[in-house]
Amino acid sequence: MTPLTIVESRAIPLALANVDTDQLIPARFMKRPRTEGYGPFLLHDLRVDPQSEASRLDDPAFAGAQILVARRNFGSGSSREAAVYALADYGFRCILAPSFGDIFASNAVKNGVLPAIISEADVETLLNDSMLRSGGLVHIDLAQQILRVGNHVVEFEIEPVWKTQLLNGWDDIDMTRSYSTAVADFVAHDAQARPWATPSL
Repeated sequence: MTPLTIVESRAIPLALANVDTDQLIPARFMKRPRTEGYGPFLLHDLRVDPQSEASRLDDPAFAGAQILVARRNFGSGSSREAAVYALADYGFRCILAPSFGDIFASNAVKNGVLPAIISEADVETLLNDSMLRSGGLVHIDLAQQILRVGNHVVEFEIEPVWKTQLLNGWDDIDMTRSYSTAVADFVAHDAQARPWATPSL
């Protein structure tokens, strides 16, 4: 997994709440192999309406956007990991929202996508920010847990373990391996402190 430290790109404003995993990728597209890429099917049924919020994904003004700004309860619904595949395959590295579906957020981190929690007030400010809405760059610093749009600075929250995984590009196994020295030290110490607990061969 590619480490995520700094993201600087355009951000797509999606002024919708309760965007669920079925909306993120309708089930009928999940029959396709992942190797074909799920990005084209992201928010498919909402994008067909040129007046919808999701139609911005097809707006040249937001080409190359790696950041999505949405309202609360993003990624709710079923546990389908393909919803995150669609976001990642489209090119998103960060989703900004006041809250996320629990399983969705975990799946996002496992696929190198940052689920950054910001307040509802900050979301509304970003959704209405003229620079952001015109395709201006948003700067996200995961280590500092801040984002900048022009002179506007917003702090965001992320679970500490997830932050460590994203910064290092680690999956769950890599995270466990990072404690290998501590585990070896414990085993050695425990063998001396409790020799009776070590099975005899």
